[in-house]
Amino acid sequence: MAKKKLDVCIIDDEIVVCKRLQQALARNRHTVETFVDSRSGIERLSEKHFDIVVTDIRMDDIDGMEVLDHVIKKGEATKVIMITGYATIEIAREAEAKGAFDFISKPFKPQD
Repeated sequence: MAKKKLDVCIIDDEIVVCKRLQQALARNRHTVETFVDSRSGIERLSEKHFDIVVTDIRMDDIDGMEVLDHVIKKGEATKVIMITGYATIEIAREAEAKGAFDFISKPFKPQD
């Protein structure tokens, strides 16, 4: 059975994270859009439906929790995966309570 091609949005202020995730996901034929500016990422989320949003939690301007709130308010079945280099149990619990699909600590490998 063929895997479903997913539309993925990556929002992370570290360009290297965006590039590595994009490369890993594109190898599996997923469509990937990346944003190092969270405001641009939010604007794109308003325009298009994505199956998955991967967002850093700590970013300038708009943080990952606000990205999560935006996705939830849209009311779509988009899964949000939160990533951060500042992982704490409290942040993970807050993200999960707000509706995040998963929480991954940096550094991580693309297969994570």
